[in-house]
Amino acid sequence: MQRMVSRVFGPGVLVRAAIASAAVLTPVLSHAQLFRLTRDEMIEYTAQNPFDRLPDGRPKVPDALIDRARGLSSEEVFAILPGKGFRNQYEDGFQILHPDRKLVGRAFTVQFMPLRPDLDGVINEKARSAGLDRMYNQVPIDMLQPGDVLVVDLFGQAEGGTIVGDNLFYYIMKATKGAGLVVDGAIRDLDGISGMDMPAYFRRSHPSYLTNVIITGINIPVRIGKATVMPGDLVVGDSEGVYFIPPALVQQVVDNADVIHIHDEWTRMKFDEGKYRSGEIYGTPKDPALKKEYEEYLKKRLEELRKQYAAGRP
Repeated sequence: MQRMVSRVFGPGVLVRAAIASAAVLTPVLSHAQLFRLTRDEMIEYTAQNPFDRLPDGRPKVPDALIDRARGLSSEEVFAILPGKGFRNQYEDGFQILHPDRKLVGRAFTVQFMPLRPDLDGVINEKARSAGLDRMYNQVPIDMLQPGDVLVVDLFGQAEGGTIVGDNLFYYIMKATKGAGLVVDGAIRDLDGISGMDMPAYFRRSHPSYLTNVIITGINIPVRIGKATVMPGDLVVGDSEGVYFIPPALVQQVVDNADVIHIHDEWTRMKFDEGKYRSGEIYGTPKDPALKKEYEEYLKKRLEELRKQYAAGRP
């Protein structure tokens, strides 16, 4: 349970606290606008977003693209992002709660730092000015929207760095309809969490409570290992690691993945015929007739997929 600072450390960017009425300041605080980027600031920092936006200003990657992204692998995302200059969007080395299940959703970011008493005093004062006794780690959790992935920078902390236990994990899964959790830190109550059907990526588990840290930002740019994450990024996790895809590149990533899937489908179909060596088929068919056959197959399958998507089927 931690108090929260009201300033985002950046070039002149302030995260303003909206003063809520006593009636709104319940333990849930689901509609409070506390200690985060304003909508205008969010739009400024995510200006390349091509989609609609959530009420808090985060990019809203469409549900249809999220459904298509469930078939992505890390390699398929890698095929696009580095070539577009986005070389710091992937992180691995996590413990993975359900490695056989994909994690896909929109990033809701939270940043922690080690506790510092003078800063903590300012945070307490800001919390009181907003009508609160103190700020808890549940505040960002209660701000989650359906389909959000809680992405937490806890600087790799184990003891005292446990963002949730089984009760709050259950709350994210059930009450907020969250899509999952990525924490550069720890969780607690692993035995209880293991039976819950929500993806999670974490560095380790520890029995301690969250302590000796402060929240320094909600829905601001955060660092997860070597990756830079923006609020509203499309989070895609598989059995290898997690990608944070800028909204402006989501369409290109999923479209290119369709081509990769069809290429693999055709390649294995030809392998099954038992007539070709790998070098004749993979990665590009050497024989002009085979290459033409593949191109016709690709065109046909892409048309089928377009019709499928138009009918609302991922």
